[in-house]
Amino acid sequence: MKLIIITIALTLVIALNVSSAFAHKWCWTCNQNNTYGWQLMTPDERKAHQAKLVSFTKFNVCKEYIDKHHKKMEERAREKGVDLPAMRENPCDTMKAEGILK
Repeated sequence: MKLIIITIALTLVIALNVSSAFAHKWCWTCNQNNTYGWQLMTPDERKAHQAKLVSFTKFNVCKEYIDKHHKKMEERAREKGVDLPAMRENPCDTMKAEGILK
């Protein structure tokens, strides 16, 4: 009985670690150096943006969201008189290349 409980507990721990690692497979790198408009977002907006990105499973939905996000950040930048650096990588392209998006 004790062995069964230990086995179940160990299985659950492993499953939680694997699913958590997969859910944030690439987004651990989301930061001010690679997130378009980072400096123009509040901490809550950054968290929501990252959560939204990891929720996508389809490329076209991700791309539509990112296009809207970029327009919004460009608008904020204009209002504040700030120049945004060019986006080096589109996160949707990265996730598609990694097999996260279809």
